[in-house]
Order: sequence, then structure tokens, then C-alpha cells
Amino acid sequence: MAENAAFAHKYQFPYPLLCDTTRAIGLAYGACDDAKAGYAKRISYVIDEQGKIEKAYDSVSPKSHPADVLADLTP
Repeated sequence: MAENAAFAHKYQFPYPLLCDTTRAIGLAYGACDDAKAGYAKRISYVIDEQGKIEKAYDSVSPKSHPADVLADLTP
């Protein structure tokens, strides 16, 4: 969608953003309770190079989450 592309451009993301208008991905990952959900829950996954989920974060605080993930990924 144009809004996602503009947001990615504004914040200089080097990758495209996913636009899950049908909630199919949100439902598959447990971020939405149903296809009519207004918003997805704030959850996060660390996925390895083979596509395996290494860690799931069931509740995410936008303020602390990046540091939490970096701490979990640092040996």
C-alpha cells in the first residue's frame, strides 16, 4: 500500500513493509484474533536463516523491545 511505502521511505527502511489487509499473516502468527480485527497485537518473533522461530515475544513494549531483542541475540 502507498501508506506503507511512504512510511518506509520517511524512516529510510531498506526493505519493504508487509501490508496484511486480510489479516492472514496476523492470524497465522497469533497477532489477530479474527480477520476483522482493527489492529494486530504487538508481538514479535526472531526467525533464523532457515525460517525457524527461535524466540517469541508475546507482549512487546515499543520503548524497550529493540534493546530486549539485542540482549537476547548477543552471546
